[in-house]
Amino acid sequence: MSGLPYGVTPKMKPLSPRRTAHVAVLDIGTNKVACVIARLRPQSPKETLRHRTHGIEILGFGHTLSHGIKAGAVSDLGAVEQTIRHVVDLAERSAGLQLESVILSVAAGRPGSELISASVDVSGGAVADGDISRVLAAGSRHSVRHGRALLHSLPLGFHLDSGPLIRDPRGMVGRNFSIDMHVATTDISVVRNLMLAVERCHLSVEAMVSTPYASGLSSLADDEADLGAALIDLGAGTTSMAVFTGGRFIHHDGFALGGRHVTMDVARGLNARIVDAERIKTLYGSVLAGVSDERDMISVPAVGEEHEPPHFVSRASLVRIIKPRVEEILEMVRDRLAASPFAAEPRGRVVLTGGASQLTGLSDLAAQVLGRPVRIGRPRGVTGLPEEAKGPAFAAMAGLLVYPQAVSLEHFEQRRPRQLMTGTGGYFSRVGHWLRDSF
Repeated sequence: MSGLPYGVTPKMKPLSPRRTAHVAVLDIGTNKVACVIARLRPQSPKETLRHRTHGIEILGFGHTLSHGIKAGAVSDLGAVEQTIRHVVDLAERSAGLQLESVILSVAAGRPGSELISASVDVSGGAVADGDISRVLAAGSRHSVRHGRALLHSLPLGFHLDSGPLIRDPRGMVGRNFSIDMHVATTDISVVRNLMLAVERCHLSVEAMVSTPYASGLSSLADDEADLGAALIDLGAGTTSMAVFTGGRFIHHDGFALGGRHVTMDVARGLNARIVDAERIKTLYGSVLAGVSDERDMISVPAVGEEHEPPHFVSRASLVRIIKPRVEEILEMVRDRLAASPFAAEPRGRVVLTGGASQLTGLSDLAAQVLGRPVRIGRPRGVTGLPEEAKGPAFAAMAGLLVYPQAVSLEHFEQRRPRQLMTGTGGYFSRVGHWLRDSF
């Protein structure tokens, strides 16, 4: 295994806005595993998705039920390996390509978020690329935490002498030069075991991306991210969230509760097998009662003998089982958003993605509990997605395809000795390219 030196997850190189690239992504969840291979072609920015530099064309797709994953983390390494091998084979066959590396999503491991600041003294009279590289390096050093894996490190802006936020400080005069950064982390053990499962399939991990961040990249309109929005990814084993404002990812959180817990409640409440409970939840589940629900009956297969007749329950009974658990999840989301920067966005919108967001009436109930406008998010701007992958359950998968276009927004300090070069293509030149792409 390649390991995880300094707790920093693998990061890919920024995608050139003028070059076509092939990418492969792997979304490993509690309920499903999906693999997609796509071609990214340069395109002119569109009005609705103005930050997309490339069009996305699907070449290969495969998905299957997940095995060996609990609450988004590896619980059976062998089972996860077999599942990955199967789903990657499906995608490779449909694309006619063989994969070497993948971009991987991460939803588990107590997602955390921190806003950090770092400062340096300006070496000359005005801010130069060297000062920018030094303050970025100082911010990266502050981002390392014991037992945590660094998923994303996003500069939010600069300050000169404690003044207002500055997007591009080059050439400006000051003495003290500081930076604000958002750092998104998760438990390092979760990341290491996910990487190990992938690498046992003879694949390398090119990058690791927070699941709600990926869902936001695919589902949020530019105006929503600019004005303030919270992306809530309701998975089977986890609920994770990403807050955006000013077009930036500024907060990361989550907890191990999701749609699988609703399924288990249904199985216990109806005395049904888990597989039948999942089917009943998917076909008939709702969080809002209707006028005819007491009369509408649902057949529940018996748990015992094969020839034992099924029993029947009303749809209203099913709602009474599902709704309390969903309310619990939404109340936890509400409390965590209240403790986040999203609380300062009184008109911010909430966007729901993930398989558990497909419950009938969920957006209405979420609007009541959260006190915010709520909509269901789906992948945007991805050509060739199969019909079954166009819903909110595949928003994170689609966002992983968008992520190579957003890599330039991040900064990671190189943790090995390197020669600093000032010529064309050197270190300071790359700092300049980073600033132009980011701000």
